[in-house]
Amino acid sequence: MSLTRRRRLHHALGGSCLFCGGASWKPSAARGQTPRPARAARAAAPPPATEQVVRRGLDYLVRVQNEDGSFGTGIYARNVGVCSLAGLAFMAHGSTPGRGPFATAVDRCLAYVLSCCQESGFITLGEAVSHGPMYEHGFATLLLAECYGMSPQPALRSRLAAAVRLIVEKQNSEGGWRYFPERSDADISVTICQVMALRAARNAGLYVPPTTIERCVDYIKRSQNADGGFMYQLSLGGPSKFPRSAAAIVALHNAGIYEGEEIERARQYVLEFLPHKDRARGENHYLYGHYYAVQAMWQAGGDYWRKWYPAIEADLASHQEADGSWLDSVSPVYGTAMACLILLMPRNHLPIFQK
Repeated sequence: MSLTRRRRLHHALGGSCLFCGGASWKPSAARGQTPRPARAARAAAPPPATEQVVRRGLDYLVRVQNEDGSFGTGIYARNVGVCSLAGLAFMAHGSTPGRGPFATAVDRCLAYVLSCCQESGFITLGEAVSHGPMYEHGFATLLLAECYGMSPQPALRSRLAAAVRLIVEKQNSEGGWRYFPERSDADISVTICQVMALRAARNAGLYVPPTTIERCVDYIKRSQNADGGFMYQLSLGGPSKFPRSAAAIVALHNAGIYEGEEIERARQYVLEFLPHKDRARGENHYLYGHYYAVQAMWQAGGDYWRKWYPAIEADLASHQEADGSWLDSVSPVYGTAMACLILLMPRNHLPIFQK
């Protein structure tokens, strides 16, 4: 289904989730929340100068993509999560499986991710270095869901369904997930990655048990500190940090919670990290944090968006390398994919980013 047709369907269903049978995904944990406000941010192409910045980034990704669809020659070579993020960046620009200027790159990313799908539903390449295989699985499941929503192939659906089933089955007793597909412990960062994958799969028409979402919403809410930010592990406590706090807002949005005391306190905390020329870029996981922060501010709209996007747009443009990439401790491919996803938010192409 084309993006245009999908948007028409979205409006015909009264703004409900795409491919959800007309019903928004609002688990019981979200009941009683204020209805989602009209968003001031509207889909639009980024400014021409930013479009050129993004195009250089995407062209860099095309140049360094391996024949099998993977990326990289360094420590994170052939990482499934990095490949999935690159695929999402091409799709955020407007390409889809089989269509668009980056269709070949999308098709290669999808083929590589599918080649890493295990019989158990786990999506990973065992010999590739990983910060945590469930991160890879979450981003890969997100890519499969977005691709399936645009190109509903039976073989793709079966792999996606297996990936979703693994996420549901490996949720731990606290309501979250950790680095490996085990129920032993959880952290908020990996948990948020799985929430986005589940929401994308739900949007694409797959069943996700409401209790799974209710439990992870409870986990996320209990992880909030008094300052509005979020701790890393509920079992250990600890200070708030910008990246995971921005991500927590997005997870709550994906669970159907757009307003309320928890959201407002979290937004105010994240606003303290607005990029500007006098702020050092010393925060660990800088691009990871801004990948989520720009989503949070896009969904909030209004002054949140008007303040945030120009600030991160200017910051990223000033840090692009001569070859079109952005550097990151994971890899330049990861950094470039994240930077492009951030800058392409106004295009509003990916369903997971849409209202």
